[in-house]
Amino acid sequence: MKVAVSASGPSLEAMVDPRFGRAAYFVIVDPDSMAFEAIENPNVMAAGGAGIQSAQLVAGKGAEAVLTGNAGPNAFQALSAGGLTLYQCFGGMVRQAVEQFKAGALQIVGAPTVASHAGMGMRGGSAMAGGGSWGGGTGMGQGMGRGMSGAGRQCRQRGR
Repeated sequence: MKVAVSASGPSLEAMVDPRFGRAAYFVIVDPDSMAFEAIENPNVMAAGGAGIQSAQLVAGKGAEAVLTGNAGPNAFQALSAGGLTLYQCFGGMVRQAVEQFKAGALQIVGAPTVASHAGMGMRGGSAMAGGGSWGGGTGMGQGMGRGMSGAGRQCRQRGR
């Protein structure tokens, strides 16, 4: 089995990118051996359809699961149609996300986590929410502005 992790860089030490369709990279990992392949995401600056094209990209690389922060409706539908399971994960490194996946500590996502086009534009401003709860603030330029603070910055675990 291979898992695709949305990442800010091309390694296991890169941070998990909270955006799926417009993540800078996808790190495709074999959780058993931790062998990986990093793919630069050509859809980062796409005018539209980034989520769908990114879903097709990771499915074409043989991934069966995706670990990411958020996925919009089109990305979620494309991932589901491709038979991929989506797990929500915020913060931490790619390696940590895969370890939590292996331990069964990540939550399966059964619906889109953001509205359509939520990852477009520059993310800025205060994207992290206070109080350890799911954020509702927005970044500049229609950034997704969702996150967790404190200890909740790690991948979202079952039962939390």
